[in-house]
Amino acid sequence: MRIRKAIGGVVERAMRVVLLWLARRRFIGRFARWMPLSRPIVARFVAGETLEAALPAIERLRAAGFRTTVDILGEAVSSEAAARSAATGYVAAIPVLEARGLEVNVSIKLSQMGLGLSPELVRENVARILTAASAEQGFVRIDMEDHTTTDATLALWRELRPLMAGSGDVGVVLQAALRRTPADAEELIAAGGRVRLCKGAYREPATVAHPVKADVDAAYVAIMKRLLDAGVYPAIATHDDRIVDEAIAYARERAIGPERFEFQMLFGVRRDLQERLLREGWTVRIYVPLGSQWYPYFMRRLAERPANVVFLAASVWREGRSRKP
Repeated sequence: MRIRKAIGGVVERAMRVVLLWLARRRFIGRFARWMPLSRPIVARFVAGETLEAALPAIERLRAAGFRTTVDILGEAVSSEAAARSAATGYVAAIPVLEARGLEVNVSIKLSQMGLGLSPELVRENVARILTAASAEQGFVRIDMEDHTTTDATLALWRELRPLMAGSGDVGVVLQAALRRTPADAEELIAAGGRVRLCKGAYREPATVAHPVKADVDAAYVAIMKRLLDAGVYPAIATHDDRIVDEAIAYARERAIGPERFEFQMLFGVRRDLQERLLREGWTVRIYVPLGSQWYPYFMRRLAERPANVVFLAASVWREGRSRKP
């Protein structure tokens, strides 16, 4: 068993190195963008390279009964101009969503807004987005990145949330993998904050995160139940059948209706499970990524946890089997 784990660890580290190396190779990204083989894979997980290109997919989701949140792809920026441009992209997208009768619901990453450059810059950019969303009574979700950004993310949420008081709202994401999350969840419950709960895709040191998957799952379920009991419209973000079924059983046991929380899943991942939940009457929101930066986004998501390569392949395989007559 120890030998098997050791070999698995070596393979995972090697895969991570290769995936990160590929993510940084811009010429490979340009090549992948026009390769015929890459297009169906990308189209499955990324709605389009522009908002205009992604709108038909978002509209199809709405017509099918799904809710949506839009993520304009981009991660840590290296210049103030890039951060301001990213914020401008969201500010421009919000009235387009409103004009098309689509939900004004977007997800943003603070590293894309300049968190690594200056506190003033990220505050300015996020404030612009919240103000634009508030004008349409929309909702903004601040995504959570690795543990080194957690305090800054929660502090910014507390500081800027009043910008949307009385017209829309802004929520945050918590990661069950982090040991601090139960305490953070209690603070957010007390503040009436809307939480998206995910497991956490980042590789974190064992001093701050649960290193064993079973412990992450157990933490997720415990926090999920607490949010279902006392949280404000929590979002249960998972593709794990067992946890989904446990959430449903708990909601039924406590008479928590589908109007009090929602499931959230990634665009193109476990569409069979998404459709099943919708048929059963639960609220399902799809996280819809779009933008030209899909290549580094996709490769980095895989590199954060190389097991995601197997997860995505298994998702496609399971979905294919479920659709067979």
